[in-house]
Amino acid sequence: MAVNTRFATGVHALVLLAAEPDVLQTSEDVARKLNTNPVVIRRVFSLLQQAEIVESQKGPHGGSRLARPAKEITLSDVHRALDAGELFHSGSFPAASHAKINSTLDQIFANVAKTVEKELAQTTLSQLAKKVSKKTH
Repeated sequence: MAVNTRFATGVHALVLLAAEPDVLQTSEDVARKLNTNPVVIRRVFSLLQQAEIVESQKGPHGGSRLARPAKEITLSDVHRALDAGELFHSGSFPAASHAKINSTLDQIFANVAKTVEKELAQTTLSQLAKKVSKKTH
């Protein structure tokens, strides 16, 4: 099973934008700092722009920056913008005996998703950037 790194990539990129909130940063600059491909950053920024977390300007002097202050952006906002898929999938097994298992798993997975959402909602991008800054100094 492939691991989706879009959320982690988005959070890392947003922390970079939060560090210089008034500066337009190109996808190439952010990609270089994160050691990834600029296309990956452009795709992530596109989704973040649709969610009104990032604003971008095209052209030779273009780039991206946060659309609102980092203290107003929660990790939950980022997660919703970048990871529309389910955390878990119970599968579909044809036997009737598996229906109860699937139903029970679906309820457990829904509870886990609520817990994840609640935890992510408690941390803003600003708080995360401050924690990271303290650990690197």
